[in-house]
Amino acid sequence: MRYTGPKDRLSRREGVDLFGKGSRLTRLAVPPGMHGPRGWNKRSEYGRQLREKQKVKRLYGVTERQFRRYFAQAEKLKENTGESLIRLLERRLDNVVYRLGFVPTRSAARQIVGHGHVLVDEKKVNIPSYQVNEGQVVALDTKAQAIPEIKELLSGKGTKPVSWLERKVAVGKIKSLPSREEVVEPISEQDIVEFYSR
Repeated sequence: MRYTGPKDRLSRREGVDLFGKGSRLTRLAVPPGMHGPRGWNKRSEYGRQLREKQKVKRLYGVTERQFRRYFAQAEKLKENTGESLIRLLERRLDNVVYRLGFVPTRSAARQIVGHGHVLVDEKKVNIPSYQVNEGQVVALDTKAQAIPEIKELLSGKGTKPVSWLERKVAVGKIKSLPSREEVVEPISEQDIVEFYSR
Protein backbone atom coordinates (compact mmCIF):
# COMPACT_ATOMS: atom_id res chain seq x y z
CA MET A 1 0.00 0.00 0.00
CA ARG A 2 1.30 3.45 -0.93
CA TYR A 3 2.00 5.89 1.93
CA THR A 4 -0.26 8.96 1.83
CA GLY A 5 0.63 10.62 5.15
CA PRO A 6 2.88 13.63 5.84
CA LYS A 7 5.99 13.51 3.63
CA ASP A 8 8.16 15.67 5.90
CA ARG A 9 7.93 12.91 8.48
CA LEU A 10 9.45 10.35 6.09
CA SER A 11 12.29 12.70 5.09
CA ARG A 12 13.06 13.36 8.77
CA ARG A 13 13.00 9.61 9.49
CA GLU A 14 15.63 8.98 6.79
CA GLY A 15 17.57 12.23 7.34
CA VAL A 16 17.41 13.05 3.60
CA ASP A 17 15.11 15.29 1.53
CA LEU A 18 13.23 12.46 -0.22
CA PHE A 19 10.65 14.55 -2.04
CA GLY A 20 12.55 17.56 -3.37
CA LYS A 21 11.03 20.05 -0.93
CA GLY A 22 14.28 21.96 -0.49
CA SER A 23 13.98 24.97 1.83
CA ARG A 24 10.32 24.13 2.57
CA LEU A 25 11.47 21.07 4.51
CA THR A 26 11.97 21.99 8.15
CA ARG A 27 13.78 20.20 10.99
CA LEU A 28 15.44 17.60 8.73
CA ALA A 29 18.11 16.91 11.36
CA VAL A 30 15.47 16.05 14.00
CA PRO A 31 13.89 12.57 13.68
CA PRO A 32 10.08 12.33 14.02
CA GLY A 33 8.33 11.13 17.15
CA MET A 34 7.91 12.44 20.69
CA HIS A 35 11.37 11.29 21.83
CA GLY A 36 13.26 13.15 19.11
CA PRO A 37 16.94 12.27 18.67
CA ARG A 38 17.26 10.12 21.82
CA GLY A 39 18.63 6.70 20.93
CA TRP A 40 19.02 7.76 17.31
CA ASN A 41 22.70 6.78 17.17
CA LYS A 42 22.26 3.42 18.92
CA ARG A 43 21.34 1.70 15.68
CA SER A 44 22.14 -1.97 15.05
CA GLU A 45 23.55 -3.28 11.78
CA TYR A 46 20.09 -4.62 10.89
CA GLY A 47 18.55 -1.22 11.77
CA ARG A 48 21.01 0.59 9.49
CA GLN A 49 20.32 -1.79 6.60
CA LEU A 50 16.55 -1.50 7.09
CA ARG A 51 16.73 2.32 7.11
CA GLU A 52 18.75 2.29 3.87
CA LYS A 53 16.22 0.01 2.18
CA GLN A 54 13.32 2.19 3.37
CA LYS A 55 15.11 5.37 2.24
CA VAL A 56 15.68 4.10 -1.33
CA LYS A 57 12.16 2.64 -1.55
CA ARG A 58 10.66 6.00 -0.53
CA LEU A 59 13.06 8.00 -2.68
CA TYR A 60 11.82 6.25 -5.83
CA GLY A 61 8.23 6.07 -4.58
CA VAL A 62 7.76 2.31 -4.91
CA THR A 63 5.84 -0.08 -2.67
CA GLU A 64 7.47 -2.84 -0.60
CA ARG A 65 6.25 -5.48 -3.04
CA GLN A 66 7.59 -3.61 -6.07
CA PHE A 67 10.94 -3.04 -4.37
CA ARG A 68 11.27 -6.74 -3.51
CA ARG A 69 10.48 -7.57 -7.14
CA TYR A 70 13.17 -5.16 -8.38
CA PHE A 71 15.67 -6.79 -6.03
CA ALA A 72 14.78 -10.30 -7.25
CA GLN A 73 15.20 -9.06 -10.85
CA ALA A 74 18.58 -7.47 -10.01
CA GLU A 75 19.79 -10.73 -8.42
CA LYS A 76 19.18 -12.62 -11.68
CA LEU A 77 21.35 -10.21 -13.69
CA LYS A 78 25.05 -10.97 -14.22
CA GLU A 79 26.27 -7.59 -12.95
CA ASN A 80 26.65 -6.42 -9.33
CA THR A 81 23.24 -6.86 -7.62
CA GLY A 82 23.25 -3.47 -5.85
CA GLU A 83 24.19 -1.54 -8.97
CA SER A 84 21.64 -3.47 -11.07
CA LEU A 85 18.94 -2.59 -8.52
CA ILE A 86 19.73 1.14 -8.74
CA ARG A 87 19.85 0.93 -12.55
CA LEU A 88 16.38 -0.71 -12.66
CA LEU A 89 14.96 2.01 -10.40
CA GLU A 90 16.59 4.76 -12.49
CA ARG A 91 15.06 3.36 -15.68
CA ARG A 92 11.50 3.70 -14.38
CA LEU A 93 9.53 6.08 -16.62
CA ASP A 94 8.46 8.33 -13.74
CA ASN A 95 12.11 8.69 -12.66
CA VAL A 96 13.20 9.48 -16.25
CA VAL A 97 10.54 12.21 -16.51
CA TYR A 98 11.87 13.64 -13.22
CA ARG A 99 15.55 13.33 -14.27
CA LEU A 100 14.80 15.11 -17.56
CA GLY A 101 13.65 18.10 -15.50
CA PHE A 102 10.09 18.09 -16.87
CA VAL A 103 8.66 18.15 -13.32
CA PRO A 104 9.97 19.25 -9.88
CA THR A 105 9.52 15.92 -8.02
CA ARG A 106 9.18 12.18 -8.63
CA SER A 107 5.64 12.18 -7.23
CA ALA A 108 4.68 14.86 -9.78
CA ALA A 109 6.30 12.69 -12.48
CA ARG A 110 4.27 9.67 -11.36
CA GLN A 111 1.11 11.76 -11.54
CA ILE A 112 1.61 13.07 -15.08
CA VAL A 113 2.62 9.59 -16.31
CA GLY A 114 -0.45 8.09 -14.62
CA HIS A 115 -2.69 10.74 -16.23
CA GLY A 116 -1.42 9.76 -19.67
CA HIS A 117 0.56 12.93 -20.47
CA VAL A 118 3.80 11.14 -21.37
CA LEU A 119 4.69 9.65 -24.76
CA VAL A 120 7.40 7.04 -25.31
CA ASP A 121 8.40 6.77 -28.99
CA GLU A 122 5.22 8.75 -29.82
CA LYS A 123 2.95 6.27 -27.99
CA LYS A 124 1.10 7.14 -24.79
CA VAL A 125 2.41 5.22 -21.77
CA ASN A 126 0.61 5.63 -18.44
CA ILE A 127 2.59 3.08 -16.40
CA PRO A 128 5.09 4.82 -14.03
CA SER A 129 7.13 1.60 -13.63
CA TYR A 130 7.64 1.20 -17.42
CA GLN A 131 11.35 0.45 -18.07
CA VAL A 132 12.91 2.73 -20.68
CA ASN A 133 15.64 1.50 -23.02
CA GLU A 134 18.58 3.10 -24.76
CA GLY A 135 17.56 5.13 -27.81
CA GLN A 136 13.95 5.65 -26.74
CA VAL A 137 12.39 9.13 -26.90
CA VAL A 138 10.27 10.43 -24.00
CA ALA A 139 8.07 13.49 -24.55
CA LEU A 140 5.30 15.44 -22.83
CA ASP A 141 1.98 15.95 -24.61
CA THR A 142 0.66 19.47 -25.27
CA LYS A 143 -1.75 19.32 -22.28
CA ALA A 144 1.14 18.71 -19.86
CA GLN A 145 3.22 21.45 -21.47
CA ALA A 146 0.40 23.92 -20.73
CA ILE A 147 0.54 23.23 -16.95
CA PRO A 148 2.05 26.47 -15.46
CA GLU A 149 4.60 24.71 -13.21
CA ILE A 150 5.82 22.49 -16.07
CA LYS A 151 5.80 25.42 -18.52
CA GLU A 152 8.10 27.33 -16.17
CA LEU A 153 10.50 24.37 -15.84
CA LEU A 154 10.61 23.82 -19.61
CA SER A 155 11.44 27.47 -20.27
CA GLY A 156 14.24 27.49 -17.66
CA LYS A 157 17.72 27.07 -19.09
CA GLY A 158 19.28 26.14 -15.75
CA THR A 159 17.80 22.63 -15.56
CA LYS A 160 20.25 20.20 -17.13
CA PRO A 161 19.38 16.49 -17.15
CA VAL A 162 21.82 13.78 -16.05
CA SER A 163 24.48 12.72 -18.57
CA TRP A 164 22.69 9.54 -19.74
CA LEU A 165 19.75 11.66 -20.91
CA GLU A 166 19.49 14.55 -23.35
CA ARG A 167 16.65 17.05 -23.55
CA LYS A 168 15.32 19.61 -25.98
CA VAL A 169 12.41 21.55 -24.45
CA ALA A 170 9.67 18.89 -23.88
CA VAL A 171 11.43 15.98 -25.60
CA GLY A 172 14.09 13.78 -24.04
CA LYS A 173 16.19 10.91 -25.34
CA ILE A 174 17.83 8.03 -23.49
CA LYS A 175 21.43 8.28 -24.74
CA SER A 176 22.66 5.31 -22.70
CA LEU A 177 21.64 3.23 -19.70
CA PRO A 178 22.43 4.85 -16.33
CA SER A 179 25.62 3.98 -14.48
CA ARG A 180 25.95 3.89 -10.68
CA GLU A 181 28.27 6.95 -10.69
CA GLU A 182 25.54 9.10 -12.25
CA VAL A 183 23.16 8.68 -9.29
CA VAL A 184 23.69 11.74 -7.08
CA GLU A 185 21.58 10.73 -4.06
CA PRO A 186 23.43 9.25 -1.06
CA ILE A 187 22.66 5.54 -1.44
CA SER A 188 24.46 2.54 0.07
CA GLU A 189 23.19 -0.32 -2.11
CA GLN A 190 25.49 -2.77 -0.28
CA ASP A 191 23.36 -2.32 2.88
CA ILE A 192 20.24 -3.22 0.85
CA VAL A 193 21.92 -6.33 -0.59
CA GLU A 194 22.97 -7.40 2.92
CA PHE A 195 19.45 -6.72 4.24
CA TYR A 196 17.88 -9.10 1.70
CA SER A 197 20.68 -11.66 2.11
CA ARG A 198 19.92 -12.25 5.80
